[in-house]
Amino acid sequence: MDQEQIKRLISEQRKFFDSGQTLDVGFRLGALHCLRKAVKRREADICAALREDLGKSRTESYMCEVGLALSEITYMLRHTRSFAAERRVPTPLAQFAARSYTKPSPYGVNLIMSPWNYPFLLTIGPLTDALAAGNTAVLKPSAYAPASSALLEEVIGECFEPSYVAVVTGGREENRSLLQAPFDHIFFTGSQTVGREVLRQAAERLTPVTLELGGKSPCIVDRTAKISLAARRIVFGKFLNCGQTCVAPDYVLCHKAVHDQLVEEIVREIRAQFGDEPLQNPDYGKIINRKHFDRISSLITPEKVVFGGQLDPETCRIAPTVLDGVPWDGPVMGEEIFGPLLPILTFQELEEAVRIANGLPHPLALYLFSQDREAVRTVTSRCAFGGGCVNDTVIHLATSHMGFGGVGPSGMGAYHGRAGFETFSHRKSIVDKRTWLDLPMRYQPYSEGKEN
Repeated sequence: MDQEQIKRLISEQRKFFDSGQTLDVGFRLGALHCLRKAVKRREADICAALREDLGKSRTESYMCEVGLALSEITYMLRHTRSFAAERRVPTPLAQFAARSYTKPSPYGVNLIMSPWNYPFLLTIGPLTDALAAGNTAVLKPSAYAPASSALLEEVIGECFEPSYVAVVTGGREENRSLLQAPFDHIFFTGSQTVGREVLRQAAERLTPVTLELGGKSPCIVDRTAKISLAARRIVFGKFLNCGQTCVAPDYVLCHKAVHDQLVEEIVREIRAQFGDEPLQNPDYGKIINRKHFDRISSLITPEKVVFGGQLDPETCRIAPTVLDGVPWDGPVMGEEIFGPLLPILTFQELEEAVRIANGLPHPLALYLFSQDREAVRTVTSRCAFGGGCVNDTVIHLATSHMGFGGVGPSGMGAYHGRAGFETFSHRKSIVDKRTWLDLPMRYQPYSEGKEN
């Protein structure tokens, strides 16, 4: 789709939005019902597309994409009417007599740019929130996940007219054309590098932006942690989707006293969850493409590998790999890994761990394994991060009852549930003044009596 076609598409969506149809809550609910039916009807096709792009098993595809998307749609079907209602607030005495209230208002025509690592969930999730808030949307899935992008185009085409919701496929040229178009709001999920460009382009038009980015999310394990359970949950969160998860534990920072036991348990858990030969496990995924395979492979320092490290360039698969004794200035610590490599570093005192975590750019997630409630209070209060878990990993994003988003370089804004509705809305503040009384003090001419 070229720039002129994109302009026409946006013009058609703006015309549809200006008609006022999306302001009706019943219309919004009907759209969400249609989307839910389509997702359920095409579930097998969605899972097949995710296996083709990322090697995901059917179970993982449902657990981490289809199921979470359906959960968000169901939540919005239950709550959109209350979210869309006016909210009355107190009126100051000086404004008597009046009614003061806030009224949520959709932004209008939205651009939703989604990534390749969870191509279905991270498209349908924000779309659900945008529709619930009364918007139209142009979806731009990643060209790196072609099977999922093609299926999204089919599913959306079955549900909606392009003047309401449309999918634009393609690569950099389409991205550039979209970012130069006059949207009312941009929702972007992806890398920090591309996020900066999205923000720069949006600034040209003062377009509001929501950025869901990433970063090096730490996993702190103190000496009071239940090590075997910590290892099981760290392995699950780290190697889910072959490590290509924006909130995956990027590195483990463990107390020196539990280091040896933790490494041993992590290796045991990798074997238990993926087998002695993970590259032969049909339920273990693959790296999205050769470019990323080569990048991740280059981060492996062979002498630091204590488990894994096997590579299969033909299928773009990298075995779960544990790296120990990694220096802070080593290649694997210089960037977000976004792959199945787990560096393990140590600390002596919790204060040191806090200082290390805060010395790096604010991450999208932080995880702490500890039985010490004071340690939990210290880390969750003093460390800056988007969200996280205590004694688990990644599950904090699997709910519509809390917002999900980053802070600083890991993102701005949040979505899921009410937070998502608010992200795609502007809340108008309105005073409805009565006409039967008009206090004279504010009007000229001013006098000493009015001043008193």
